[in-house]
Amino acid sequence: MELELWSFLVVCPLIFLAGFVDAIAGGGGLISLPAYIFAGLPVHFAIGTNKLSSTIGTLVAALRYHKNGFTNMSLCIPSIFAALVGSAIGAMLANGTDERVLQKILLVLLPLIALYMFKNKSLEADFGSISYKKTVIYSCLVSFGVGMYDGFFGPGTGTFLIILYITLARIDPRIAAGNAKMVNLSSNISALVIFIYNGHVSFALGLCAGAFSVLGSYMGAGLAIKKGSNVIRVAIIFVLVLLFLKLGYDLI
Repeated sequence: MELELWSFLVVCPLIFLAGFVDAIAGGGGLISLPAYIFAGLPVHFAIGTNKLSSTIGTLVAALRYHKNGFTNMSLCIPSIFAALVGSAIGAMLANGTDERVLQKILLVLLPLIALYMFKNKSLEADFGSISYKKTVIYSCLVSFGVGMYDGFFGPGTGTFLIILYITLARIDPRIAAGNAKMVNLSSNISALVIFIYNGHVSFALGLCAGAFSVLGSYMGAGLAIKKGSNVIRVAIIFVLVLLFLKLGYDLI
């Protein structure tokens, strides 16, 4: 498909911002997907092209977390499988359930989650307070549940992974962010293959935006690694507010 120059000028800066936010706290799709739609791409092309650029950016963020020792592969590998199974189930459930019901539930839950994150000044307070075996089990359960949500609905998946890895599985915030990138990367690749197969990807725009996503993801991951839990907590609250506003707008 042919695109005007202004489409690149609109999309690329927003994809940089999306990659930056997503590398820290997830939720970059709340910025990037609307950017592609605003640039004039049909919905299927917008989703597919967004998967291309976000996959590239997520890969860079995941590699940077891993290089700096902020991923735990013994947790990542079973979590990835759990998320893929959950995502498949969620996609099947989506065919028979009203999406607006879930939107209304989230509109109630999101302010409560944001309030919890705001009041919890130190996300590291409970790190390591449960056995490693329980951490693995909770990590897989979280990945399965959020994976199901991702297959069913999707927005804010990375953010929910990080929050639940920290609060339930008691994983250090930076490792939680790194593991979430790994899990998200696997689901992004799976979805991208399907969109490419169906011809719903604009490679010119997606690869160009992917370069900006790489830059944003690299800088965002670096900030999270250096600043730790405080910047992650603030970014999560920002993404939750953004998601709340988007859901409210969609329902209205």
